[in-house]
Amino acid sequence: MGFEDLHSDVKKCVNLRLCNVSGSMTEILEIHADNPSFHVVFVPGNPGVITFYKEFVESLFECLGGNASVSAVGYAGQTEKNWERGKLFSLQEQIDHKLEFIKVQKIEVPVVLVGHSIGSYISLEMLRRLPKKAVYCIGLYPFLALNPQSKKQYAIVKIAMSRVLSTFLSYLVALLGLLPRHVLRFLYKLSVGKSWSNTAIEAGCSHLLQYHTMRNVLFMAMTEFRKLRETPDWEFMRENQDKITFLYGIDDHWGPLQMFEEVRAMDYSLSFSLSP
Repeated sequence: MGFEDLHSDVKKCVNLRLCNVSGSMTEILEIHADNPSFHVVFVPGNPGVITFYKEFVESLFECLGGNASVSAVGYAGQTEKNWERGKLFSLQEQIDHKLEFIKVQKIEVPVVLVGHSIGSYISLEMLRRLPKKAVYCIGLYPFLALNPQSKKQYAIVKIAMSRVLSTFLSYLVALLGLLPRHVLRFLYKLSVGKSWSNTAIEAGCSHLLQYHTMRNVLFMAMTEFRKLRETPDWEFMRENQDKITFLYGIDDHWGPLQMFEEVRAMDYSLSFSLSP
């Protein structure tokens, strides 16, 4: 598809539905093309609250000119309701969960994987295990390894690695969630949600401020940090360089410029982009 096709008047309403994947109720955002050439499967970052990405899914569908269906798959256990009754899901379980989604949906056209943050790591693992079905992988602000220079990441590691701190923070967040919705919106706009859309703020109010969601966010983060202490699998990325593209940001502590330089130095034939 050429650049001239990336500006389209094609519009469809995004659909939010629940889907049983590996026994877990999963939130799915999707738009189906009438005659798709391929299917984009989007994997969010942690927290895997898929309604944060509503505008992104709509824009992606429009940019592709209606030639591809788009499915955004939420994380198991990180839903508005406590469907899993407090069960905690690791990074590996979330990877298996996304693979199972593609299996149960019986997608017949080629799959393009798009991941954000740790979703990029999950997408790479899906590319590894779906060599025939998945034809391309795009990592947006990818989180592929720990960043020892990030103070924010260091603080999150300390909390996530402590069961006591994780439990305390989850209860604190749940107490905040009892406040009236208009107060919560105001607090979001004053703090972390200054640049968020109204849709994202509503998603934060409905999903993040719940005990089961925050416990899952922190538990998964703990398993992320343990796994991403390892050196990234440069060999796999080098062998699949014609199927991988990364987009880095200059101020992203999860995917810092240092990692951008390491990946670029690994093999110049990989595709890269740097976003301000």
